[in-house]
Order: sequence, then C-alpha cells, then structure tokens
Amino acid sequence: MHRTIFDTPVVNKVLRALSLGFLRINGWKVEGALPEGASKCVLIAAPHTSNWDLPYTLMVAFALNLHVYWMGKRSLFNWPFGAVMKWLGGIPVDRSKSSNLVAASAAAILAADGPLQLVVPPEGTRGKTRHWKTGFYHIALTAKVPIVMAYMDYQRKVSGLGPVLQPSGDVDADMAVVKAFYATIKGRNASQFAAE
Repeated sequence: MHRTIFDTPVVNKVLRALSLGFLRINGWKVEGALPEGASKCVLIAAPHTSNWDLPYTLMVAFALNLHVYWMGKRSLFNWPFGAVMKWLGGIPVDRSKSSNLVAASAAAILAADGPLQLVVPPEGTRGKTRHWKTGFYHIALTAKVPIVMAYMDYQRKVSGLGPVLQPSGDVDADMAVVKAFYATIKGRNASQFAAE
C-alpha cells in the first residue's frame, strides 16, 4: 500500500493532538480501542450519510492511533487533489468498471508490512439506501481478518470502535449481527440510513 499521513511521524503526532482538541471542543467523545489481534482488519464505516464523515473519520483515526486506508469514488482523486487524497489514506475506486475489488483489497491487507485498517462503508454511497453491500464482509473473509464495527453517532456525538466480528462464512447470520449493532446509530443525515 502507498505511504499515507499515518506513516508520517511528526505530522501524525501534530494531527493527533489537533484532532483530539477539535473533537473535545466540539463535544465529541471517542470510545473503544483496536483490540489485540486486529492490527490488520476491516473497519465498517457506518452510517455514511455526509461528506463530513471523511474528516471526522480521519480525526477519530488519529485519536485512536489507527492506520487507516479508505475507499472513495475515483472522481475524488482527480487533479489537483488526487495526491492529497491518497496521502490521507484514500484508494480510488472506479464504480463504472467491474473489477475484483474484494480480491485486490484482501491481497493488499495480507501484503502490508505493518498495521492496516481498511475502512469500508457498507452502503457504498452517502445517498439514501436500504441495501447494504457485503464487499467489506467478503474482503475480511478472504483476508481472514476480523471486522471491527466502527461508528459515528452524530446524535450523541460519540464515535469509536465497537464489537469485533470474525466472519464465519454465513453472510446472512453475520450481517444480522452487524445490522443489529448499527440499528440505533444516527448519521449526520439520519433519514438516509437504515440498518435493515
């Protein structure tokens, strides 16, 4: 994987301090920690209902000392911001082409020299949707890494890391557990999110 802001020691420390300060001043609480054995994992990013989710996610990642990569639509990586987006941990995804994103993502996790948490929103969009995509699940299953349920509850102003799920291969049963956890979490635009 490419080098990111999380690999840049001095910048990382400064941004961690600034992130903690910003979140505290704005009334946000950060909960949880990355459990042992989950230094390589898939982080569910839900609910994803606003452009504000990315900056808040990055601040929470700094607060929790995570090393995240996240997937974004290819247009976010156009000039002049492409290099910056990649430095922030972004991986461009071209949704118009069918590619084996699951296999490529799992291979990248396995090939990483150190910690790597891949952030994947199950909705696949900020728009209103009732159907969750299962790509995050299949990436974790293929890479044999745990899924950590990350959340950003704008109503309570609480963000962090919740339960860990080791994919069993029974997608329906495991997705029921995931959706039950997110049922009470409110995104910035709560009407656009349904954990059904």
